[in-house]
Amino acid sequence: MIAPVSGPLLPTPPRPAIARSSAAAVAVRVMICDDSSVIRGALARILESDPEIVVVAKVENGRLAVDQIRASRVDVVVLDIEMPVMDGLTALPQLLRADPGVRIIMASTLTTRGADVALRALRMGAADYIPKPSSIGTVNDAGFKRELLEKVKGLGRMRRRVTSPVFARAPMALRAAPPLTARLLAIGSSTGGPQALFTLVQGLGRSVGVPVVMTQHMPATFTPILAEHLNRLGLMPCAEARDGEALVADRIYLAPGDKHLLVEGNRTALRARLTSDPPENFCRPSVDPMLRSAAACCDGRVLVAMLTGMGHDGLAGTTKVVETGGAAIGQDEATSVVWGMPGAIAQAGLCHAILPLPRIAPKLLEMLKGARP
Repeated sequence: MIAPVSGPLLPTPPRPAIARSSAAAVAVRVMICDDSSVIRGALARILESDPEIVVVAKVENGRLAVDQIRASRVDVVVLDIEMPVMDGLTALPQLLRADPGVRIIMASTLTTRGADVALRALRMGAADYIPKPSSIGTVNDAGFKRELLEKVKGLGRMRRRVTSPVFARAPMALRAAPPLTARLLAIGSSTGGPQALFTLVQGLGRSVGVPVVMTQHMPATFTPILAEHLNRLGLMPCAEARDGEALVADRIYLAPGDKHLLVEGNRTALRARLTSDPPENFCRPSVDPMLRSAAACCDGRVLVAMLTGMGHDGLAGTTKVVETGGAAIGQDEATSVVWGMPGAIAQAGLCHAILPLPRIAPKLLEMLKGARP
């Protein structure tokens, strides 16, 4: 699924014109590894249409990619999975050994097997995935171009620990933590989300004391595999939500691809409701309907964690949660692949904390247990 995109919540300063020659010195350096010369060429044209990116190598198999990364500096690798000589999954650990800081995006087919391999690669150290182009028509799709450019630039900036190449953001105002006894933990994520979710779920451990609902922008072939991989962590059980099922503490309910996950219930019991209502923020599943419904049926006793992602999905829903007495934590810009969704709630003044990814789980546990610093 192509992640949504929207304009920033607040106007940003105009970007000065930069000549390609001067931009090349600070551009994200990309290697494309794909056995199709047509796909390699098409991806290179998309990437080099952006002055912040330069393609430094195009190779047709994993062995050549490993050789190339040892010979030249590369920030991001777009790595095909199925290739002759050496496939992507075999090349991945060798690339990371050759350059532990390189960010690798797996190009995965939109199939169950492709989803499983892509998510296995994320657990092995890949940074993200992108749908594998099946034809030139797919490559030329505007949504695919947008997703590819956003992920490559976001991961390139993370590699260099630069949160904004244009201007420094002013510190965000934070809300005081409310006296919250939460009934629900709600998590939203998009671009870069699967890797962030693995980190967050591991940090939360086996018990949070409430049900956990989760919406990740992802196609229907991928969400059952994501749930399975989160379940394999051996911590809180995770599965795709089923329509009408009771939500119980210490279990994770993931929104299925192409369905909105809503929360219904009363003061004593909560249940999941799946709908095929129109997409919101160009997405289905969308974070906003999940959060709006949770705020309504939980009387605001909801704790939100907004992770990396493009666009502003979750902003309207988080507003409802906070207005009704809930709380929100946003991932910080430095550890986000794209600081769109968490940035939107941060800039709107809705966050009670803005934290690096590794510190979010401890803060959530602190707030869920009612502890105060």
